[in-house]
Amino acid sequence: MTEVIGVSFRSAGKVYYFSPAGFEVKRGDYVIVETARGVEMGKVAMGPREVEDEAVVQPLRGIMRVASSQDKEKAALTRAKEKTAVAICKGKIAKHGLEMKLIDAEYTFDESKLLFYFTADGRVDFRELVKDLASEFRTRIELRQVGVRDETKILGGIGICGRVLCCHSYLSDFVPVSIKMAKEQNLSLNPTKISGVCGRLMCCLKNEQDTYEELNRHLPGINDIVITKDGMSGKVESVDVLRQKVKIIVEKGDEREMFEIEASQVASRVNRGKKKKAAKYIPDATEEELLALEDNDRSVKSSQGRNDEKKEHRGKGRDGQKDQNRDSRDQGRDGGKDQNRDGGKDQNREPKDQNRDGHRGESRDGGKGEKKERRNRQGRDRRHGNNNKNGKQQDKD
Repeated sequence: MTEVIGVSFRSAGKVYYFSPAGFEVKRGDYVIVETARGVEMGKVAMGPREVEDEAVVQPLRGIMRVASSQDKEKAALTRAKEKTAVAICKGKIAKHGLEMKLIDAEYTFDESKLLFYFTADGRVDFRELVKDLASEFRTRIELRQVGVRDETKILGGIGICGRVLCCHSYLSDFVPVSIKMAKEQNLSLNPTKISGVCGRLMCCLKNEQDTYEELNRHLPGINDIVITKDGMSGKVESVDVLRQKVKIIVEKGDEREMFEIEASQVASRVNRGKKKKAAKYIPDATEEELLALEDNDRSVKSSQGRNDEKKEHRGKGRDGQKDQNRDSRDQGRDGGKDQNRDGGKDQNREPKDQNRDGHRGESRDGGKGEKKERRNRQGRDRRHGNNNKNGKQQDKD
């Protein structure tokens, strides 16, 4: 077991583990820690507790100190600088005519790095922008492309329920949300009703998914033939998931009557009508439009990697961007041509070698080798024959 504390650096941000390092801290305190991005000030979201060693990423870093009043004043001044940085960066983007939307800017606590978050539909060549920003702020610059869900989490807003967005208020991580959840909860497949501010499926669909799965497990499907404990048989017309009630149609001769019974009164059911149940949902959008509502940030992250997600510019005269682009070109040169050279030509060469060694080699080695062996055998036979003649001649003498 390892003693850790949880530190968050943004509102409803991800919680990272740090070692208390002998400091007495509690939830709500501000601490100064060293991260991979530099020295930052975070808020303690989880007090000291024991966790399993497997849940901790080693080496576990400790906090540097508990934030003082001077540290908090410095952090407030840094937040004011971030707003100025956003305005300057927007002007630079308009100057270079780049198709990207700036979301936010963030300084590290020691102001050694300035991060800009943006969204874009595709790849953006912002090398000149990085140079201008580095000369303007005289610090390391990092441009990070994020998805629409991350954009909404950073900016915040009000949902259709009238409350603050879940991702901005308490959700630390995004969970996958699919159209299947909306169907399971018997919601209208209208994109305007099941999508959030970000244009993706609402995160709150996941909140009740487990409950609906458990409730639906005890209910028959539409068009199922059920038999109650009283011996009454009928066809399921509709189900009420939350009330756990079922409406069935019972045919008595030429008459049809509808009864509403409890789901617990159903003794058995046959002719499970899953296919007919699915026909109940009449989509208000095409299948492509519904699939577009699902989270596609994975494609953004992949393009983020191709777009050299982390662009840094160190110093005044040194161009770290060119070095990174040169590395990417070398990587493309090594990864592309060498891969084609090794993967294409060598693969094409292998069948030839195989044919040469397997077929032609067999005929060449097997045919000529047999002839050579035959000639050697004949030569040995002749030599043995001569020796025998010489021996007989000596016997005669």
